[in-house]
Amino acid sequence: MEEFYFDTHGIRLFNTDVLNVYAQWDNPTVIISDGPYGIGGYKGDPISHQELSELYEPHIALWSQSAKPFTTLWFWNTEIGWATIHPLLEKYGWEYRACCVWNKGMAHVAGNTNTQVIRKLPVVTEVCVHYVKKVQIPIDNRNLTLKEWLRYEWERTGIPINKTNEVCGVKNAATRKYFTKDHLWYFPPVEAFERLANYANMYGVESEKPFFSLDGISPLSGAEWEKMRAKFYCPIGITNVWDEPPLAGKERLKNGSKAIHLNQKPLKLIRNIIQMSSDKGDVIWEPFGGLFTGAIASHGLQRCYYSAEIDNQVYAIGKERILSHINQPQLF
Repeated sequence: MEEFYFDTHGIRLFNTDVLNVYAQWDNPTVIISDGPYGIGGYKGDPISHQELSELYEPHIALWSQSAKPFTTLWFWNTEIGWATIHPLLEKYGWEYRACCVWNKGMAHVAGNTNTQVIRKLPVVTEVCVHYVKKVQIPIDNRNLTLKEWLRYEWERTGIPINKTNEVCGVKNAATRKYFTKDHLWYFPPVEAFERLANYANMYGVESEKPFFSLDGISPLSGAEWEKMRAKFYCPIGITNVWDEPPLAGKERLKNGSKAIHLNQKPLKLIRNIIQMSSDKGDVIWEPFGGLFTGAIASHGLQRCYYSAEIDNQVYAIGKERILSHINQPQLF
C-alpha cells in the first residue's frame, strides 16, 4: 500500500489531493499557495489561465474557513494567473497588501528569443502576492472593519472621544490615529488597547458593558487583540521586487537533465516570506506541496508545517529531500 501520511519534526505531509485533508490541519498563520499556473507546465496544470478560477475556488473557500485574522496568504502565479484569481480572493474575504515580483533576470531567457514571432516581450518574472484575512465583525446586521468596530465600541461607552488621548498617555495620537474615520488609521498597540478596554469597562455606561468584547462576556485581552491582525516584519533592504536568478545548480532537483518540478522555488525566497509573516511555533500551510520547499524553510525556522502532494513520484522525492535536510541541514 502506498504511504499516505508522513509526520516528523513538526512536518506533516499527505500524499493525496489536498482537498481531502484540509480539515485535519491546524489553523494557519501562513498559507503559501504555489499551485497551478494555467500554462500546461505539468500534469494537472490547465493549459490556460481561464481554467484557474474553477480549480482554485474550492481551495480558497476552505482556506477562508480555516484562516484567522492573523493569517497571511502568499499567492504565487503568473501575472495573468493572479489577475484571474484576485476577484475570487476578494470574494472570500482576502485583503490585498502588495504584489511582489520575482525578477529572474536575463538568465531566464533561453537562447535568442524571437520577439517578432512571439509578438511580446520575453517574460522573466513571476508574482508572489501578499494578502491578509479581512476582519469583519458582525454588529446589528452589518459587518464592521476593525477600524469601525474600535470607534463603535468607544462611542457606546458614552465617554468623550478626546478622553482616549489621556487614557493612552499620548498627546493626540489616539484621536488622530486609533479612532480616525479616514484612511490614516493605525492599529492601536497592545498596551494602548488594554488601557482603552480597561478604562471603558471601568467608566463606561453600565448598561452597555462589556466593551471591546466579541463574545459579550469579557473584553479582549491584549494577547487576543494582537491576534486580530496578520503578523508582518519588514526586513531592511527588501522591497516588492525580488532579484533572484532562476534555480540552477544543486538546488534545482533534476532527473537527468530534466527538472523534476517546474514550480520549484528558491529556498531563499520561501524562507523570506515565512520570516516576514510568522514566529517560531506558528503553523505554515503549503497546500500544493511539490518538492516541499516550504517544509525545508519551516523546519529551519522552527515552524509547524502541513502540506499535500498528489503526484506519488514527486511526493516521494520531496519526502527524501526533507529527510536529507533534517540529517544534514548545513547543506541547505
